[in-house]
Amino acid sequence: MLPTSASLLDRLHSPTDPAAWDRLTAVYSPLIRGWLQKQNVRNDDAEDLVQEVLIVVIRRIPEFQHNGRTGAFRAWLRMIAVNVSRDFWKAKRLRPAVVGGSDFGAVLDRLADSSDALSREWDKDHDLFVTRRLLELLRPQFEATTWTAFERFALKGEPAAVVAADLGITSNAIFIAKSRILTRLREEAAGLLDS
Repeated sequence: MLPTSASLLDRLHSPTDPAAWDRLTAVYSPLIRGWLQKQNVRNDDAEDLVQEVLIVVIRRIPEFQHNGRTGAFRAWLRMIAVNVSRDFWKAKRLRPAVVGGSDFGAVLDRLADSSDALSREWDKDHDLFVTRRLLELLRPQFEATTWTAFERFALKGEPAAVVAADLGITSNAIFIAKSRILTRLREEAAGLLDS
């Protein structure tokens, strides 16, 4: 079980916490890969880029200081992904077939501009993906009934009384399950997601 006292972002500052680095890889590799594939980057190039982005993150995480602004880590990660992709593209190690015939450099410029729609799409995709992924990774830490209660009540919006009756527990147990899981999610996601 992962420590609950600090967020993933805090734990990444410790080089002696391999579980934090494993968690970072488990959360962010699929996100970065998926974004690259949406930009028509070939799978083998996408795998290389994911590895390069994570190497830069590992190398530069000691420099990262969360400024308290919404999306600070997300924006920092996005710029690393843009810069690594740009370096690959300029070195001709990457040859994506960008939709609509525009060049990949223009896509990277749009992604680097925090006011561009593509950048805002990255932000939205990031928060949704990271939330879902962290929930998947947290699930084994809870009893099956607790998780089912949370999922049905908090995620699917079913009435607490219905879920409680189906699971043979009290409505109060439903609220406790939701609170426990959301508390762990907030701890794990602190600094990674918008509040």
